[in-house]
Amino acid sequence: MDFFDCILLIGIAVYIALTIGRTIHLRITQGVRPFVLGAGKSGLPAALEICFFLWLLIWLAETILAALQAPFRIFPPPLDRMVIDSAPWKLLGAALLPASIALFAWALVSFGSDWRVGMDTQTPGKLATGGIFAISRNPIYLSLDLFFLGTFLILGTLFFLAAAILVALGMHYQILQEEKHLEKIYGVEYRSYRKATARYIGCRSAVKKYLSKRPSNV
Repeated sequence: MDFFDCILLIGIAVYIALTIGRTIHLRITQGVRPFVLGAGKSGLPAALEICFFLWLLIWLAETILAALQAPFRIFPPPLDRMVIDSAPWKLLGAALLPASIALFAWALVSFGSDWRVGMDTQTPGKLATGGIFAISRNPIYLSLDLFFLGTFLILGTLFFLAAAILVALGMHYQILQEEKHLEKIYGVEYRSYRKATARYIGCRSAVKKYLSKRPSNV
């Protein structure tokens, strides 16, 4: 196990600790249940959401095995083929992990007691628009995308490349579903927020304001 493997394992431990710690804290102090996967859904959408969560758990197990350089894997050997394996890429991956964790922690703070995993139709809380949510409507999903990308850059195998792509697509699908859910709950408030803030990163209103002030070339 080398330096990069250690960084990856530490990153996973911190991410899990933040998730479990915040979940327990909200449960004890606020009496809310943050994990509401599949709630308010039925049929295929609910099944996809739960299956995606199970896939994350399998990825976690495979990642730990790879970082520990265990003599066996969950998935077959062809997926363990190396795609990239160089120090610069590993350094970039190692830099993405703390950036991802910092983004995740900032999102939890910005959420306050309204953090949920899944679509809460019973106690949705207030619409989060402050903190990191002023520049990204989905900072937690963005942080997960960065973490999966960083993991691939460190471990470099075909499996982790496929996992990073699959997660990015899955997260995007989930975001689209949540946007419909949020518009239904918050109505005009959410539509105004969506117009002002980018789905992933950037403040649309600030960009429009900047462009409107630029002198015309005509």
